[in-house]
Amino acid sequence: MAETQDLEQNPVVSKLRAWDPQAVAETHEFRGELTIVVPREQLRRAAEFLHGDPESQFAYLSDITAVDRFPVEPRFELNYHLLSIPHRARLRLKVRVGGSDPVVDSVNAVWPAANWHEREIFDLFGVRFEGHPDLRRILMPEDWEGHPLRKDYPVEGFR
Repeated sequence: MAETQDLEQNPVVSKLRAWDPQAVAETHEFRGELTIVVPREQLRRAAEFLHGDPESQFAYLSDITAVDRFPVEPRFELNYHLLSIPHRARLRLKVRVGGSDPVVDSVNAVWPAANWHEREIFDLFGVRFEGHPDLRRILMPEDWEGHPLRKDYPVEGFR
C-alpha cells in the first residue's frame, strides 16, 4: 500500500484538496488503484466536483458496494467505483457510516446509475440514502424483516 504522503502528489487528490481540504479524510493506493476516503457529510459535494471537473471527468459510476464491519464502528463502508474514460483513470471513493445512524446522501442526481445500487444496499444492509427518488426494496419482498447481508442477521433468518 502506498504511503499517504506520496499520494498527495496525485493530481486527483491535490485537486480535490485544493477545492475543499475537508473533502479528503484519507488516501490509499493498492495495485495502482486510488482510494479517497470522504467524510459522509462531504460525499455529495465531492461527487459533484469529481463528475463536473474538466480535469477529472469521473462521469462513469460502475458500481457501489457496501461492507458491514460489525462490531467495528463506523459499521458500514460504502465504496463508489468511478471511471474517467477520457483520462483512463479509476478512482474509489470510500465513505464510512455508523451503525446507529446509517444514512448518507444519495448520488443518484450526479450518477443516475446509482439508483439501483443504492436501492440494493438499502435492501440488503439497511443503509438509507437521503434524497433518493425511490428508496424501496429491490431484491427482497416488501414485507421482509431485516437486512440479510448484515453480519448480525441470523444465519437461518428470523422465525
